[in-house]
Amino acid sequence: MLLPYHTAGCIEAGCDEAGRGCLAGSVYAAAVILPPDYRNEALNDSKQLSKRQRDALRVEIERDALSWAVGVCTAEEIDRMNILRCSILAMHRALDALTLRPEHIIVDGNRFRPYGDTPYDTIVKGDGKYLSIAAASILAKTHRDEYMLRLHEEFPYYGWDRNAGYPTLEHRRAIMEHGITPYHRRTFNLLGAYGGLFAGEEEV
Repeated sequence: MLLPYHTAGCIEAGCDEAGRGCLAGSVYAAAVILPPDYRNEALNDSKQLSKRQRDALRVEIERDALSWAVGVCTAEEIDRMNILRCSILAMHRALDALTLRPEHIIVDGNRFRPYGDTPYDTIVKGDGKYLSIAAASILAKTHRDEYMLRLHEEFPYYGWDRNAGYPTLEHRRAIMEHGITPYHRRTFNLLGAYGGLFAGEEEV
């Protein structure tokens, strides 16, 4: 059972991103503020759920949350600033769009940059520990998957309806055959064995 909050007695937003390791497309992030007594036994890290489960939970989260929002950083911004900075910027953009101001932020992972003077905690595997981070992981994933389906209609060769831009063999073979699109991240290792990110990825 995931925990309802990290810090009691305040308005707490959970943040997570989707698409950081992709070769193409924007990185998406979500921020979610749930009621302090919220319970949902089905909520879990989005990677542990089926598409049908994620889609059903998205409806519940968007209905039940006190506030939620999604932020985006484009492939062009990722190439200009690096993926780590853009993952954090997408979270900041999601926080900016909330209709309720958080008094505390919890973030999946171990890297974040200050959001104004709002206190925050980074939590490794937080999407498997806290409801609001799990909810944010589901919103980021489902909204990004919808976006990649739209891109797939424009560029059907790369299998983005199946791989969502991740470095699958199918995706890499299509890059070799058809070249890259305006949505590919040019600073990424598009044809490498493991799709490793460029050397500046760890710089904040």
